[in-house]
Amino acid sequence: MSSPPALRIVLTTLPNAEIAGRLAREMVEARLAACVNVLPPCRSIYRWQDATQEDVEIPLIIKTTAERYPALETFLRENHPYQLPEIIAIDVNDGLPDYLRWAAAATQP
Repeated sequence: MSSPPALRIVLTTLPNAEIAGRLAREMVEARLAACVNVLPPCRSIYRWQDATQEDVEIPLIIKTTAERYPALETFLRENHPYQLPEIIAIDVNDGLPDYLRWAAAATQP
């Protein structure tokens, strides 16, 4: 049996549920992501342009493969409404092999 494919978890935040839902659907439909969790709103406090900012944002947890990550990042850069979007990719070191294989199959172009 071959080793499971490399999975990546990608985190981003969006300004509202409408944009978050639209981008999540587009990523899955384009096979850039196997699954996207659209989380409830959260309060983000951060430094931007030398001032402390506070906003309500919608977090996304995106499951993709290492192979599809470059295309996913390009999609987010082109479609994200923020000037500097949060795009953080975390390699998954272990996981249920059947889930990892499903994610890889769901993201094949």
